[in-house]
Amino acid sequence: MRYLAIIPLTLSILILSGCLYPSQNLTKNNVPNELQLKTVQDAVTQYAQDNQGLIPVLTKPSDTPIFQKYIIDFSKLKQQNLLASIPGTAFENGGVYQYVLITPEESPTVKLIDLRNAETIRSVYSKINIYRSENTYPPFGEEVEDSIYQINYEKIGLESPPFVVSPYSQKNLPIIMDVYGDIYIDYSLDLYEALNEFEHSYSEGEDIRYILAENYPFVPAYSLPYTIEDGEPVYLKK
Repeated sequence: MRYLAIIPLTLSILILSGCLYPSQNLTKNNVPNELQLKTVQDAVTQYAQDNQGLIPVLTKPSDTPIFQKYIIDFSKLKQQNLLASIPGTAFENGGVYQYVLITPEESPTVKLIDLRNAETIRSVYSKINIYRSENTYPPFGEEVEDSIYQINYEKIGLESPPFVVSPYSQKNLPIIMDVYGDIYIDYSLDLYEALNEFEHSYSEGEDIRYILAENYPFVPAYSLPYTIEDGEPVYLKK
């Protein structure tokens, strides 16, 4: 039954958060570091040059969401002496960020996923699964857009609507749900601000989430695709 299926996105969150950042209280591991990003970027660029365009990433299923698909494999960089040590901000070294690549075929670029948001998603999804095990349908709230819903937070035992803190604006972003009960972060607010702040040539039907990934250190992980309509972000219909 589709309602009881766990999509790869959620599986990756559950696996990743099982031993999430053991040193999460260390401030040095919680702040993005431009120098560390540049060091990893230089190592990735050199790796690709030395290995006929191959990139140092972990193998992920083909249907892994694009912004979580190309996770950097630090062991490959260290094996070729391109990186002396794993950054302190990286999950693999007790930090709260997952280092990933965007545009791997064209120009592999190092970005970050804030795993604190992954932990929030995991927690909410766990509550939803408990509810789904006892009810026919997911805990749908008000419909936000066609087949996209708010979460009826009271039904899953929360006192207020679930949210994450935006890595871009530091504002609270809602967690939304699709018709199958799978959950995502709603980046509409950040996308709207980015469309108005940065030059772009996006047209209707194109995935505009890259405007965030290209202009900030972070990728909009755990999100649905968005496009532009009348100058504003809307969900990209499949």
